[in-house]
Amino acid sequence: MNARVRGLVLALAVAAASAVIGGQTPAPLPNRSGSLKFAAIGDNGTGDPPQYEVGAQMARLHGTFPFDLVIMLGDNMYGGQKPADFVKKFEAPYAPLLRAGVKFQASLGNHDRPENVSYKPFNMNGQRYYSYARGNVRFFALDSTYMDARQVAWIDNALQQATEEWKICYFHHPLYSNADRHGSSVDLRVLLEPIFVKHGVNVVFSGHDHVYERLKPQKGIYYFVSGAAGQLRAGNMNPTDQTAASFDQDQSFMLVEVAGAEMYFQVISRTGNTVDSGRISRQR
Repeated sequence: MNARVRGLVLALAVAAASAVIGGQTPAPLPNRSGSLKFAAIGDNGTGDPPQYEVGAQMARLHGTFPFDLVIMLGDNMYGGQKPADFVKKFEAPYAPLLRAGVKFQASLGNHDRPENVSYKPFNMNGQRYYSYARGNVRFFALDSTYMDARQVAWIDNALQQATEEWKICYFHHPLYSNADRHGSSVDLRVLLEPIFVKHGVNVVFSGHDHVYERLKPQKGIYYFVSGAAGQLRAGNMNPTDQTAASFDQDQSFMLVEVAGAEMYFQVISRTGNTVDSGRISRQR
């Protein structure tokens, strides 16, 4: 992609982000000064109009809820993954946020190529799995597609060493999901859940199923599936008694705020409607 075409694509993304595409519901988040504010997106990298519309909603809300972090739950890139694809499927949809200095921290999904760990805007620094802290929160990004013994040993040790009040893990394949297409990754749950419970993980975010689901706490841990920021499987949810809330009628993303011992969340559709929200008190 030459510079002229690249500039045109980015300009179109900025124009889309400046338009209000429905949904005037005020954010029910406290929006406190000094709190940690972030967004969560999964299965986003299509390059199709719904991804751009979600990106526009994210940019619109960033104006009033100034998050400076986006966690990416995998399948950040579908199909071709050449330089032009990274523009179309990442740099252009999120151009206003990137320009504002928002930092994206990716985890890999099964559609992502391993070499994407070196794509600088994903901020993975060449690592399939890694950890970082923001305020009183320690994040752990895992590679659930290749969960080998070395990675299991790493997360066990990294969680043990963490001193922050909140421990948040995120990765692609959900340990718990009630969507029909994929559902729970039970083998992964057998490996990871005992470690998460042992070390007091508070919240886990995943994608893979192209829906939104909030699970009731499982063994003291809150689980979210947010895999519809680009892809969507409408009508794919099959709620069970594990399901606290779900939404499978449109693309969506999450906004999250951590303020002291409380975590607030809001789930927003492509058209700007709030489809779930709530508060979690730190349980450990």
